[in-house]
Amino acid sequence: MLHQFVQAGIAEYNPDNPNLPTNSPKAHYCISNAALRAIQLYGTPKWNQACKRFKSERGSLLEIYSKNRKIKMIPVQMPDGQKSRLSPGKHNEVQAAVIHQFIPRFAPGAKLLYLGDTAKKNLIVNEKGLADLGLTITEHDKLPDIVFWDSEKDWLFLVEAVTSHGPMTPKRIVELERMLSKCQLGKIYVSAFPDFSEFRKHLKAIAWETEVWIAEIPDHLIHYNGDKFFGPH
Repeated sequence: MLHQFVQAGIAEYNPDNPNLPTNSPKAHYCISNAALRAIQLYGTPKWNQACKRFKSERGSLLEIYSKNRKIKMIPVQMPDGQKSRLSPGKHNEVQAAVIHQFIPRFAPGAKLLYLGDTAKKNLIVNEKGLADLGLTITEHDKLPDIVFWDSEKDWLFLVEAVTSHGPMTPKRIVELERMLSKCQLGKIYVSAFPDFSEFRKHLKAIAWETEVWIAEIPDHLIHYNGDKFFGPH
């Protein structure tokens, strides 16, 4: 297929009849006039200048893709007002929902200490804030997707955004408890899902003494707790 060539301005699709249906036997591609003018100068002293002129007129494909990706990025406003952008994708949509909907409802005023990104793992890391709470990061440690601290209740929220995998399983809790052995705060473990459909896929894997939050019903929690309604034991 020649879609990338069309996007880059090198080729044109049905230039003489743009309204042709995609399944028409007359559908065709041809080289664009701008690309032809540049290619005709290949091997001459004017080639480099011709390439620069083509890019200035049509833009490079890398720039086009970068602009499209930037448009699709997910804007996030942190609890302290700081703004950032997450790379596009369902996993990061759940993370944005946790920041915008879970925190104001269940931990208003909480301080964000860590936020990962599917493209850039450590998007926001408050190393001093984590260290002050007894949580030291090493290259071998794996924090959950989001970590924030409710100073009023002295609770540390550890949230996994779950799309295809990654809820708070018993194994995951053991790993985190080991990592948090020096942290004296109460710990709230949360599995955050985009919807009930995704939640149902992981029902049996979720550990007891944890919380479940579903973005499509943001006002409610599902408590996998034992003798306590909400909060650490």
